[in-house]
Amino acid sequence: MNLCKKLLFGLALALQIVAAQAASGGIAWDKAPVKTNDQSSLQHGAKIFVNYCLNCHSASFMRYNRLRDIGLTEQQIKDNLLFTTEKVGDTMKAAIDPQQAKAWFGANPPDLTLIARSRAGAGGSGADYIYTLLRTYYRDPTKPTGWNNLAFPNIGMPHPLWQLQGERKPIFETREEHGHEVHAFTGRWEQVTPGTLTPQEYDATVGDLVNFLQWMGEPAQNKRVAIGVWVLLFLLFFTFLAWRLNAAYWKDVK
Repeated sequence: MNLCKKLLFGLALALQIVAAQAASGGIAWDKAPVKTNDQSSLQHGAKIFVNYCLNCHSASFMRYNRLRDIGLTEQQIKDNLLFTTEKVGDTMKAAIDPQQAKAWFGANPPDLTLIARSRAGAGGSGADYIYTLLRTYYRDPTKPTGWNNLAFPNIGMPHPLWQLQGERKPIFETREEHGHEVHAFTGRWEQVTPGTLTPQEYDATVGDLVNFLQWMGEPAQNKRVAIGVWVLLFLLFFTFLAWRLNAAYWKDVK
């Protein structure tokens, strides 16, 4: 009996800890527009990744020549996505020095090859998390980098796409919850300085980047799904055939 009480107490405590972590983990995640069979979106996402993300973050489990799977030729990869010292068969390594990155940000920037798969949680998929993260940055002069984020409060990474999005300020409102006043995000933003893209264009660009990250986590996923459909159709046909053969075999047995 005492053991059961201890187990129930431990379970209740664990649930409280999880709930507290979820409550302090930022806002709800938006649904990412993932379409890993859209080659134009994947190609644009690859361009954004190389130009804005690969400066600090590696994708060390992905080779440049694998981008042929999204419709790019080897010459297009060389002309548009490679630095002068790299070869098309190299893995996608960050340009930043790891020691400098640790000194500037407090830790080495994580590898992004599997980020869209590893960041999945109760709030949604990893793609949803990244899509929300890159769209909820705002200026915060109290932070070392000058930036903060609603999806990842106290984030150590500055806004990598701020030139595209511009600077925005979230609009909060004061409300009372459980006898305490809290500042809650209203879901609205104030544009402080414009970026080079409109809000709609920026959301589409982030969607393409997230789409590429989702594809990069499993480049063979479209082929896997296609093969899976044919396997299921074969199993359905074989099941029907086996059922009819069984009926024909036993039809004269009473």
